[in-house]
Amino acid sequence: MRVEGGGEEMGFLSMGIGLLALLAAVALLAACGGSPEALVVSAPANLRPPLQALAPQIQEAMGAPVIFNYGASGKLAHQVEQGAPADVFISANARYVDDLMSQGMLVSDSRAVIARGRLVLWSPHSGLALSGIEDLKRPEIRRIAIANPDHAPYGMAAREALQAAGLWDAVSPKLIYGEDVTQSFEYASAGNVDVVIIPLSMLEKDAPGHWIGLPQCLHHPLDQTAAVVMESKLPDAAQRFIQLLLSPASQKVLAQYGYTLPNEDAQ
Repeated sequence: MRVEGGGEEMGFLSMGIGLLALLAAVALLAACGGSPEALVVSAPANLRPPLQALAPQIQEAMGAPVIFNYGASGKLAHQVEQGAPADVFISANARYVDDLMSQGMLVSDSRAVIARGRLVLWSPHSGLALSGIEDLKRPEIRRIAIANPDHAPYGMAAREALQAAGLWDAVSPKLIYGEDVTQSFEYASAGNVDVVIIPLSMLEKDAPGHWIGLPQCLHHPLDQTAAVVMESKLPDAAQRFIQLLLSPASQKVLAQYGYTLPNEDAQ
């Protein structure tokens, strides 16, 4: 509901089909000699809905093509480490940005928190009302999807929330792991799980069923943190892109998708 008012040895091959499509797109644009060079933005899957909504404004403001590479933040960070094409890296967990910065792979003075994500419980089943995280112990809730906490910040936050609430041991046998929040959301949408723990930004205004927000005190902040990649060939454009996300118009859209803004106190 939209808010209103593989292992290291796999190397480059582990980046997956999505990244191969990104490489093909970059190569195609590069082959068009008269076209301006595309800006490549690696962004967490939870930001796909607001960034898609902002796409027309982004393209107009940037004056050049912008290619988005979406995925789990940990996997995107690994891609940057492996030298995959990227001008801007955005993570749903600031730790990945700070780790890459400590390795000299991101421009230190470009770091910016653009918004803070919110975690929710959602059941697409109209007959399954939710009142709190404790409901996950109920016997009729047999399968719960979360993103893989090994590399997806919202999965990490879901695990932290369950642990903080003293529910991990009781609930962990019910968990189904998606590679990122998009896959976890698809499990719920297809009816393969009873409840999913996902970003609020992924729920449309008319989403079926029920959802409730989780208290942010149960997990580390989901700060959407951006920085310019050190090897970017378009550092000025990359910095402009980050500033565009911090503009009042972009911040308004992010708020509409359920994000807490940098100048707001998290509840």
